Amino acid sequence: MKLASQLHRRSSGRSLYILDEPTTGLHVDDIKRLLQVLQRLVDHGDTVLVIEHNLDVIKTVDYMIDLGPEGGDGGGEIVATGTPEQIAANNQSHTGAFLKPILERENKRMDEEASVNS
Repeated sequence: MKLASQLHRRSSGRSLYILDEPTTGLHVDDIKRLLQVLQRLVDHGDTVLVIEHNLDVIKTVDYMIDLGPEGGDGGGEIVATGTPEQIAANNQSHTGAFLKPILERENKRMDEEASVNS
């Protein structure tokens, strides 16, 4: 509830929001709404740091830090940094390997929509 009230406040453009797996347990439609709210915060100058495993969220970020190479004791190192596209192109990133086909499908869909609209 506190998060909801914070996200409904008028943005000051000076806040840092740290969210740990905010999509856990949310319906797909609720995730879309959450992403819209978070994007609005960023558009107003706030900073949003999200720890997340949901690739539909990861593909929307401006910049990411991929930790690994494995989980638990086998992780904790910075494997890759950059945009989702840069992470997807990084052969050392397990996240990138899963993200790459999602971004390719998204790009194909956008290309198809653009050709229909032209």
